[in-house]
Amino acid sequence: KIVFLERATLAPQITLKRPNFAHDYVEYERSGADQVLERLADADIAIINKVQVRAPVLEQLPKLKLIAVAATGTDCVDVAWCREHGVAVSNVRGYSVNTVPEHVFALMLALRRGIVGFRADVLAGEWQRANQFCFFNHPIRDLSGSRLGIVGGGAIGGKVARIAEGFGMEPVFAGRKGATRDVEVPVKPGYVAFDELIETADAFTIHCPLTPETRGLIGLPEFRRMKRSAIVVNTARGGIIAEEDLETALREGLIAGAGIDVTLPEPPAADATIMRIAALPNAIVTPHVAWASDEAQQILADQLIRNIENFVAGNPTNLLG
Repeated sequence: KIVFLERATLAPQITLKRPNFAHDYVEYERSGADQVLERLADADIAIINKVQVRAPVLEQLPKLKLIAVAATGTDCVDVAWCREHGVAVSNVRGYSVNTVPEHVFALMLALRRGIVGFRADVLAGEWQRANQFCFFNHPIRDLSGSRLGIVGGGAIGGKVARIAEGFGMEPVFAGRKGATRDVEVPVKPGYVAFDELIETADAFTIHCPLTPETRGLIGLPEFRRMKRSAIVVNTARGGIIAEEDLETALREGLIAGAGIDVTLPEPPAADATIMRIAALPNAIVTPHVAWASDEAQQILADQLIRNIENFVAGNPTNLLG
């Protein structure tokens, strides 16, 4: 029996084929943490995305053999418990190598060229009031010739770097925060010390996981050392940027702008810091959709089912641990 707890985390137009072996299949649009135990009670395979599945629940699911995560991040699962008790955990990899970088540049271009502000001005009648063919209510800056700091050197960070070169930017990867320049930098070509990049980059984009080491990686001390013209983009995980410090940096003009696609928790409360940031003229907040092009979602869905088929066939793929 296969139970998908969160079908609504994939767009309705995405085809989710059924595995090529005999099975019972049940899906729910959404599942709260208090519904997980009941809905997985007789499941052999669970498909989840973000709902939390922890040891107190897992201990009561003796039939469960596989948790197939419909995402790359697996912080929603108690992986250590699963490893210890013989429950396999698989994830989906490599599906977002195009969609996330494209979203990054959509945010960067919109911020650097004042797109959101100009659109609002046009709708408000500013063009007519300007009484000429154009007006200059917002700064307009080229990406070409600027330095892009990339935090995270995986497949997505690498694709961002290649796109940046096409725009005439200088992509540079950040070394580990706190690494001394004389001992650990350059780690390899294209890397510079984290502290140096904070001071010299014109734009930053984050592509690392949320870990104890990366939580609060960029806060007020870093914002105070950035160029006043710098912009920051986070499409990785909420918590890597300290949001209250980001709000301060944007309001005080410590940086020029921010494009944020992730926060903690998701969705945020109506009075959360990220919602105040979203209302600022120098910020763009999107609802964790950088990963979600139709093309990327279909790759994810196909790989998700393939992971399940391979596990049942005895040739598991994308297992953790």
